[in-house]
Amino acid sequence: MVNPVANAVDGRTPGGELDVRELGHRYGANDILAGIDLTVRPGEFISLVGPSGVGKTTLLRCLSGLQRPADGQVRYRGVPLTEPVAGVAVVFQDYSRSLLPWSSVVDNVALPLRSAGRSKQDSRELARAALAEVGLGSVDPRAYPWQLSGGMQQRVAIARALVYRPSLVLMDEPFASVDAQTRADLEDLVRRLHGELGLSVVLVTHDMDEAVYMSDRVVVLNGKPATIATVLDIDLGATRDQVATKSTARFAQLRSEVYRIIHPASSAVTTSAR
Repeated sequence: MVNPVANAVDGRTPGGELDVRELGHRYGANDILAGIDLTVRPGEFISLVGPSGVGKTTLLRCLSGLQRPADGQVRYRGVPLTEPVAGVAVVFQDYSRSLLPWSSVVDNVALPLRSAGRSKQDSRELARAALAEVGLGSVDPRAYPWQLSGGMQQRVAIARALVYRPSLVLMDEPFASVDAQTRADLEDLVRRLHGELGLSVVLVTHDMDEAVYMSDRVVVLNGKPATIATVLDIDLGATRDQVATKSTARFAQLRSEVYRIIHPASSAVTTSAR
């Protein structure tokens, strides 16, 4: 099988799945982001990390078309992205707000298809297939989201994002509201779907272990306004395991490098104390 990432354009060269050039944003007089240059390659998994409040979610909203940047441009497959488009899906952190509590599970997943004009029957059939892809094939599709566990609700949200077959999925801390075991299961689910469906994924996370475990590259934001401090290539191989991968010396080295860039002062204190 051809690796779509290995044959993609260089990260600094226009022509990727998503191209960001000189992106900046501000709220009032406060500059949040400045000079962001980034290319998401076809089939690539990127994590955005950085200190709390640095502007990761703001950047993700600009990448999705939900928010127009004050400066610069975002291009999806070569076309300027100024509003949400069908090829770009977003999964939010708070599934309890993104899912409609008065609609059944299958109708929640079918919502994008119905909004696009597909028939109710076709939409529900495709929604059931998407639910099976995320491991919910045995769940009663007539159930309501609030009748499911938090992890299952987030799987419903992921199924809804995938049901119309986007090429790019943007995820804003999608596992932050679930317990540790469910988080690990969802991480592996998303990695599996990323590989099987050939998706490009951009994940915002505060969890450095998650960023290193999930990604092909980790993009570290820092500063005020935030810029890209560094981009780390993650050379852990295509097949990863929650225990085996996270036990390797290379994983620990990469995680330490991410931490050092995000928290340079703490790293300096630790180094001087040795």
